[in-house]
Amino acid sequence: MDKEQILQRLPYTSPFLFVDSLMHIDANSVVGKYTFRDDLPFYRGHFKDFPLTPGALLTECCAQIGVVCLGIFLFREEVASKAAIALTKTEMEFLLPVFPGETVTVTSEKVYFRFQKLKCKVKMTNTLDQLVCKGEISGMLKPSEHEK
Repeated sequence: MDKEQILQRLPYTSPFLFVDSLMHIDANSVVGKYTFRDDLPFYRGHFKDFPLTPGALLTECCAQIGVVCLGIFLFREEVASKAAIALTKTEMEFLLPVFPGETVTVTSEKVYFRFQKLKCKVKMTNTLDQLVCKGEISGMLKPSEHEK
């Protein structure tokens, strides 16, 4: 499965898609990019007169690139039949803000993949290669309703 096929299988669309491209993917890691466009609606209220990207959306970006994209690659046969990857646990540390218009890079390394559960160490850096956030995120394969 190539990078474009993985992007096509993501279960998200705008405005909740936080993956622009994948630079690398293999059975142990993934690297992807996303630009937080300055016209995204949440910037109007977070924060008043000083827009910042909410930590929950930084976590979501890390999860989409670091766990969902890698999970699609690892679960390729199951995902082809409409299964989804459900988030099961996150633990993140935030170190720097992400401002409107910034592009970030997410790097994820597999900690383990067993019993349909994927756990990854993720980190996000900005264009200056400064660490924005880091942590661990886990997800599990969830069969679609029609497969139960």
